[in-house]
Amino acid sequence: VQLQASGGGLVQAGGSLRLSCAASGQTFSTLVMGWFRQAPGKPREFVAAITGSGLYTYYYSDSVKGRFTISRDNSKAVVYLQMNSLKPEDTAVFYCAAVPGSRWRARYLAESQYDYWGQGTLVTVSS
Repeated sequence: VQLQASGGGLVQAGGSLRLSCAASGQTFSTLVMGWFRQAPGKPREFVAAITGSGLYTYYYSDSVKGRFTISRDNSKAVVYLQMNSLKPEDTAVFYCAAVPGSRWRARYLAESQYDYWGQGTLVTVSS
């Protein structure tokens, strides 16, 4: 599975960005997709994840609940992360990740559970 993330950039606080991650190499609907981020000097952290169907369980970290939305288009093999009301503390490199799976598992909150990773896209939020 190859993952290509895009959509990062420089935005002012309060603004919005939509990240995309295009997948290839495996039937997309069989993959649980996740977004993680890594701020400067900090470990990578879970942001959100979505099951293969897109209809069931997805989770957000407390810091982004109500501001970020994960979605997917299985016909295009793309997962999105819509980010609104961005804050300077959202500044990070965002990574998409994938793991084969048909159902949500709590262990998918952990980056170690993902088999495939995109290259990361930088989001910079200015104050």
